[in-house]
Amino acid sequence: MSQPRILILRAPGTNCDAETAFAFQRAGGRPDVVHVRRLLENPTLPRGYQVLCLPGGFSYGDDIAAGRILAGQIRHHLADVLRQFQADGKLILGICNGFQVLIRSGLLLPDHPQAGPAATLTWNDSGRFEARWVELVVRGSRCVMLQGIERIYLPVAHAEGKFVPRDEDTFEHLDRQQQLVLRYVGREAGPSPVYPDNPNGSVGHVAGVCDESGRVLGLMPHPERYIDPTHHPRWTREGLAETGAGLRIFQNAVRYFAA
Repeated sequence: MSQPRILILRAPGTNCDAETAFAFQRAGGRPDVVHVRRLLENPTLPRGYQVLCLPGGFSYGDDIAAGRILAGQIRHHLADVLRQFQADGKLILGICNGFQVLIRSGLLLPDHPQAGPAATLTWNDSGRFEARWVELVVRGSRCVMLQGIERIYLPVAHAEGKFVPRDEDTFEHLDRQQQLVLRYVGREAGPSPVYPDNPNGSVGHVAGVCDESGRVLGLMPHPERYIDPTHHPRWTREGLAETGAGLRIFQNAVRYFAA
């Protein structure tokens, strides 16, 4: 089986790049962690890779807004390169801060010529940083990296994770296109029905979005933080699989290119 190459793009303040590289390595890929300055110096660099990942953290200290400075660099200096990366049928994954970057750069949901961005990620309704584990459900089958996953339990850690679409029509369009692929749903408590556990107040309980092709995914939860059973908060009390559920997302990305 061939090993797809993964470009993990970091910037000052990024702090989940090592964990993400380890997750891709465990999934069978060949990850390289590259500083954004190297990409700005050599925009042809992504040609040698099959997957681009924007990991979590606080790129540029989240000055102005979460992910905005890195998103600006991409929008003004790397947009053509990364759009070609998309057009070549390759995969892009944005985790937490990376999701914020994908949204603000226009790589995930293209801007409308007159109306502007299709959506944004803004401050949590609680007004504070939220760090907890959440239950999520996958909606539809469009996204390559979520294939075969119905529900998944992952940690979140963010202050600006509230998904807000431009308007109701935009939300309904994205929903019809099966692009609102990951939703917060909560856990079942005995005979009680599933209750929402939305840590940020996202419209429609949205936790992850993909582009129309299904090959670009942005999500607020951190799958790289659950690739081993010991990462689970109840690992000593529950019979768990040999690998953490989050690893499946990285495995799907690797298998997409593995021959």
